Amino acid sequence: MSAPEFLHAVLPHPLQLSDGARRPWVTLTYAQSLDARIAGAGGKQLILSGKESMLMTHWMRTMHDGILVGIGTALNDNPQLNTRHVPNNASLPAPRPIILDPHLRLPPTCKLLTNYAARTGRRPWIFCSPSAPSAQRALLENAGAVIFPIPGNGMDLHAMLDVLHERGIKSLMAEGGQRVISSFYAARDTDGRPIVDTLIVTVAPMLVGAAGVGVALDGAEKTLTLEHLHTEIMGKDTVVACRVIADA
Repeated sequence: MSAPEFLHAVLPHPLQLSDGARRPWVTLTYAQSLDARIAGAGGKQLILSGKESMLMTHWMRTMHDGILVGIGTALNDNPQLNTRHVPNNASLPAPRPIILDPHLRLPPTCKLLTNYAARTGRRPWIFCSPSAPSAQRALLENAGAVIFPIPGNGMDLHAMLDVLHERGIKSLMAEGGQRVISSFYAARDTDGRPIVDTLIVTVAPMLVGAAGVGVALDGAEKTLTLEHLHTEIMGKDTVVACRVIADA
């Protein structure tokens, strides 16, 4: 099964995303080692995904309106959050880059903003705390970023999803890092249901060791009940897709 076929089998078609939905559809996705590490010591970037599963991730980006990472990932990886690995990607939609950055630590010289200035990337949206430094906000806005102050020290996922919904984002792909992944696992909507709809995890055949960073679930009061959708071998990696159906 090719990457697009796999994704079409496990993700909703855009026409299935209702205009009456109260928030975007959320796909939580990340790569981890066999010993469940997503980064090296101190959050150092690891190249976990092989070329086949990396291509799958970029195809996945074309199927979402927005793509989100936290400031830790943005600082460690300086990501572009685009679809550059997809063949003929100019004819496909690119997701809106979204950063959770409570204290506005993102540098104006990052690739997201230089790509936007060069007209090779979309304008990034940054969610921050209302108390974030005004001088840094001005620098980022001058560089092209759109800033959204939200409650909860800039980490209120419900407030963020409300803003995204109001601005036409029907589907959101959350890629990490550790704090973002853990926050999405733990968050519930006003009805007490998980805010994650689909979970897609790539498992790479490598061991990182105890010094590596894993997904922290200790703060989650409830775990997630998952319905297995499909498992696919992509190159050296195993990709597992599940639908979140209820709390355990």
